[in-house]
Amino acid sequence: MLYAVFMSSPLPPFPKPQEPVEKPVLLEFGTGVDEPCLRADAARNRARLLDAAARLVAEHGAAGLTMEAVAAAAQVGKGTVFRRFGDRTGLLTALLDHSEKKFQASFLSGPAPLGPGAPPVERLSAFGCAALRRATDDLELQLAAEPCADRRFVVPPHRVRHSHVVMLLRQVLPQADTELLGHVLMSYLEPALIHHLVKQCQMPMERLQAGWHDLVARVTGTSVTGTPHGAAEGTVEGVAEGAREGTAGPTG
Repeated sequence: MLYAVFMSSPLPPFPKPQEPVEKPVLLEFGTGVDEPCLRADAARNRARLLDAAARLVAEHGAAGLTMEAVAAAAQVGKGTVFRRFGDRTGLLTALLDHSEKKFQASFLSGPAPLGPGAPPVERLSAFGCAALRRATDDLELQLAAEPCADRRFVVPPHRVRHSHVVMLLRQVLPQADTELLGHVLMSYLEPALIHHLVKQCQMPMERLQAGWHDLVARVTGTSVTGTPHGAAEGTVEGVAEGAREGTAGPTG
């Protein structure tokens, strides 16, 4: 009963397209609570530890990154590394913070089509392609820093990406359950899936990006370029009809 009431209630209001509610805030992987208060010497020590960690990852991969190895490479006590980052996951996420900030800035306030100024379907297409490229660049780190199941979907970077996708979907499909559709699209960009497709299946990046364009087109009922289709030319209904007829459905 409660579920039926929830699904029949209208979606909450959402701001008009291209009109942000407030200035975008970049969200880091880590908590970052004490970062603004770091003394100059503490900031230098943190940078020194991260440089050592980055060298170890470059030389031995993320699997070879341990707190002990970082301490030895930076010539500090192991306790210093633990106090600075808490644990290995904290160290890995700190390494990802810089590239995450750059990525968030690119889709929140960067140039179109990834940033504001382009139609929402074009922005969705650009977002997925950029996320795929970034994931492959930092794939080992992202896999090693993957949160456990009860945190995977609530960590700040995932929340801000999901919110961005939902915002764009609502501009195209205002009557749809964009919250759930956002999770469907985001699942295509999971590091574990990308690792499987790229490393184990040997799929080229061009195929993954083409698949993302096709998925966005089918979900939004548009062509790859964002042009609206009829019901039999790329919408969810058209795909379903094709499946019922024993075909693969329209390619959109």
